[in-house]
Amino acid sequence: MRIQFPKGMQRKFLQKVLEKLNCPSISELANRLNFNYSTLKNYFVEQRNIPENLFNDLCYISKINKSEIKFNILGEYWGQSKGGTC
Repeated sequence: MRIQFPKGMQRKFLQKVLEKLNCPSISELANRLNFNYSTLKNYFVEQRNIPENLFNDLCYISKINKSEIKFNILGEYWGQSKGGTC
């Protein structure tokens, strides 16, 4: 499942994570988490929605309370076409 933020809020969330973890950049965060930099960069520029497990991990390690953040949880099959129609 994926987490959908209002426009511009996903970037602010990741900036808050960087600030709480005292990381200077996305690449440093990717190194600390042993995560692919380009994928994390896509989340930062809001080209992709963050997976729920990564969101939970980021909230846990940066000690951010989820109840203070506005987000929606998208279903497992979100974005798929029904019956092959466009």
